[in-house]
This record gives sequence, C-alpha cells and structure tokens, in this order.
Amino acid sequence: MRIIYKICPAFLWQEAEKAGSFEGAPVDIQDGYIHFSTAEQVRETAKRHFAGQDDLLLVAVDVDSLGEALRYEPSRGGDLFPHLYAPLSLSAVRWVKPLPLGQDGQHIFPELAR
Repeated sequence: MRIIYKICPAFLWQEAEKAGSFEGAPVDIQDGYIHFSTAEQVRETAKRHFAGQDDLLLVAVDVDSLGEALRYEPSRGGDLFPHLYAPLSLSAVRWVKPLPLGQDGQHIFPELAR
C-alpha cells in the first residue's frame, strides 16, 4: 500500500468527519486541489507551511484508493507532489494521528510508511 500525507488543523478534520469527506483547507480550495506530501516531503511541508502551529493532525491516505483524481505535479524545487482533484473520501484514510510540537518548536512525526 502506498501512502501520502495531509497535514490538517484538527478543527477542519472534525468538520470532515461530520461531513463524511474532506473538501480541503482554504489553500486547497483556493488552488483547486487538495495538497498532499509523500513521506519524504512531509517534514519539509510542516516546516515551511505549518511552522509553530499546534493542534494539527497528520492524515495518512491510501494512494491506490484515490484513482485518477490524484496527480503528481511539479511544485517546490521541481519535486512531484501529490494533488487530489476531488474531495477526499474518508474511506481512503488509513489513520489520523496528532502532530504535536516538540520543545524545540519542530513537529514530532509518527513513523511513516513510504
């Protein structure tokens, strides 16, 4: 199983659980797709876009369940990032874990599948 990751504020994820799908954070809605990162990219994503933020969740998503709505497109430094051009069905989610800040101000990640 291939996994990609979404960093999400807890309150937005709670809304998704009530709705049964995740439509995206404001930046996702603005860009027209849901931003994801691979295991190799997600720590840098946290540093660049979520620095110092707490009350975040890390959402692990099964790539194979997303179908053709998932595309890998060039982004930061020319790396290919996964973008989902559809709402995220919660059935594709494998787990959701807290992404707390450590005493050094960096996020503490769980073990990640690649």
